[in-house]
Amino acid sequence: MSQVNTQPFTLDAAQLAALSTRAVTKSFPRQTVVVSEGDATDAIYIIQEGRVRIFLADHKGKEVTLNVQGPGEYFGEMTLDGGPRSASVMTLEPCRFTIIPRESLESFFATHPEFAMHLVHKLIHRVRVLTDRVKSLALQDVYGRFRGMLEELSVEKDGVRVLEGRMTQSDIASRIGASREMVSRILSDLKAGGYVSQARHCLIIHKKLPPEY
Repeated sequence: MSQVNTQPFTLDAAQLAALSTRAVTKSFPRQTVVVSEGDATDAIYIIQEGRVRIFLADHKGKEVTLNVQGPGEYFGEMTLDGGPRSASVMTLEPCRFTIIPRESLESFFATHPEFAMHLVHKLIHRVRVLTDRVKSLALQDVYGRFRGMLEELSVEKDGVRVLEGRMTQSDIASRIGASREMVSRILSDLKAGGYVSQARHCLIIHKKLPPEY
């Protein structure tokens, strides 16, 4: 998997304050579907508190996670073309959102062109990430996708790479398009080889993973 800049596109305090004057604030409990794929598009959601999972699902209920977002990030920017929602969004924990109608967002661009450029950069970033993932799904096996995910999401901490957060085996499987059983097998083998270990809220990568499984 090629290296794509995965730093979140967050809004600063001034942008959040300016946008909030045109919005309403709503709170949602954990495990709530905020928007569903195919819904009418009418607003952008700015995350004030909590984290959300953005995902796709088929008619059988199989899901693929596209991204996880936190405070300062936003979703629903596809509202600008008036088309339906391109993905579903579920809260991973209690969340509070600033919700801005499409009409207010369009008028906001006229007085805050820097936000319009911010949005352009985010959309370019999204295209790059999705292109990279399509390439990964088409050209890599499950282990290659697993290894690429660790390279993409892990951060250096105290001299080792760490995948932070409570990512279950099902979460990982959803993100890389694999079965939970296959992810479990890969993790077990990597742990046995001393490549990774599981801590309470993170996966620790002790040494560079082998190129092939």
